[in-house]
Amino acid sequence: METTLRGVGVSHGVAIGEVRHMGTAVLEPPARRIPAEEAEREQGRARQAVDAVAADLNARGHLAGGEAQAVLEAQAMMAQDPELMADVDRRIAVGSSAERAVYDAFAAYRALLAGAGEYLAGRVADLDDVRNRIVARLLGVPMPGVPDSDEPYVLIARDLAPADTALLDPALVLGFVTEEGGPTSHSAILARALGVPAVVALPGAGELAEGTVIAVDGSTGEIFVEPSEAKRAEMESAAAARKAALSASTGPGATSDGHKVPLLANVGGPGDVPAAVEAGAEGVGLFRTEFLFLDDSKQAPSEEKQVAAYRAVLEAFPEGRVVVRVLDAGADKPLDFLTPADEPNPALGVRGLRTLLDHPEVLRTQLTALAKAAEGLPVYLEVMAPMVADRTDAKAFADACRAAGLQAKFGAMVEIPSAALRARSILQEVEFLSLGTNDLAQYTFAADRQVGAVSRLQDPWQPALLDLVALSADAAKAEGKSCGVCGEAAADPLLACVLTGLGVTSLSMGAASLPYVRATLAKYTLAQCERAAAAARAADSADEARLAAQAVLSGE
Repeated sequence: METTLRGVGVSHGVAIGEVRHMGTAVLEPPARRIPAEEAEREQGRARQAVDAVAADLNARGHLAGGEAQAVLEAQAMMAQDPELMADVDRRIAVGSSAERAVYDAFAAYRALLAGAGEYLAGRVADLDDVRNRIVARLLGVPMPGVPDSDEPYVLIARDLAPADTALLDPALVLGFVTEEGGPTSHSAILARALGVPAVVALPGAGELAEGTVIAVDGSTGEIFVEPSEAKRAEMESAAAARKAALSASTGPGATSDGHKVPLLANVGGPGDVPAAVEAGAEGVGLFRTEFLFLDDSKQAPSEEKQVAAYRAVLEAFPEGRVVVRVLDAGADKPLDFLTPADEPNPALGVRGLRTLLDHPEVLRTQLTALAKAAEGLPVYLEVMAPMVADRTDAKAFADACRAAGLQAKFGAMVEIPSAALRARSILQEVEFLSLGTNDLAQYTFAADRQVGAVSRLQDPWQPALLDLVALSADAAKAEGKSCGVCGEAAADPLLACVLTGLGVTSLSMGAASLPYVRATLAKYTLAQCERAAAAARAADSADEARLAAQAVLSGE
């Protein structure tokens, strides 16, 4: 029987498919005692589980090839280590269940590795993964990590960490549904980057049975469980109509009366560039440079490595605008060589520009690399600092850019309410502003962007957040400078119209969202966008703001 659930829609589109659950970390098995006569059977269960996991790891490695194959084959050898298996057999012989014996034997070996020097200690995570896989098989629960499936599916998870992205196959994942997260969570950003529908903050998502057919509407946040044939046909028809409308929309971003709104792409490295170019991005509004530094959290990448990576992105947009954000380390992106390990609240501590000013050599190298990467190219390079709090921060960054010989515009991200409130002061030192609405919402409402319980406060439609956007845009206009939005708010087509009406001069988003925003913006005049923005700001909640803007733009 068809039932309807509702979460928060964060990535447009429709997905219909069977549920597959993201495996979670295995809980510690109970210390259950078994009778002596069951020991041999339990030892057989343990060996069968170990052999099955080893075979699975070897098969995965063979398919992956290269370095991944070596890693997975090493894990398979761990699973079948003779000493470990002997320890498992001994523990079962004195009364442990198979799953408890495996758990305890691996724990003992884990302690040995952890204390045996840096190299072996680095294998602890691999050992934990093997243990979890064996225990999961013995308990009959889903394997940890991304599910195995030959057929496309809808992924259900408590939440998705950034590390999970490397394991996802966009050809198999039709859509996401998560219990946690909000509009600016990593789950939402990942879904938009892959171009798949997603709903987050859905209570009870984990209770959807494996194999259940669901239909996901990433626009409305609705989930239809066991949808009827009529509902499927209705959703598929709407999706087809939307796709046709998108393909008909091309060219630069603009309102119906010709007011230009450059539509730019958010990229994390050279690998994201082809999708951005294909989607018609007019440049890059946010080039996240963390990817280079996260490859090795113990030391900064060399200047040469940085130059090569930056130039690959700059070359893709000849005569286009590319806005580079310097390293944003700290909080949820810790780096061993930069960020303190003992901060009580990292999100409110030394992160972003604060980290770079504490390590000027890292900032100097990055700025020098950007200057060299842009040499001889006709690209319009702009460089901005994350987490700028006031004019002092802005001046320190601009001075560092000039000292590095950088021929580019210098800008500041508005992610802290103080920066929005004092935007005109900050603009005395820099040439543009870029609103990071994800963090701006987090700091405005004291609402962690990864916590689903406070997702209503992370909603970029919150009128208080729109007020801060308007303050920043008004300040930039008064100074004759630009003010863009590079947070995920720009990926919402309706909100993109409101942001335009607030005076934002460019919008940057994941490549998959560009066609939706371009097509929607082209339907309305600038005056309509301005009226929608005024109506949204006059509301008292995010839901009311969204409905008020919709009413204005639909002519109600």
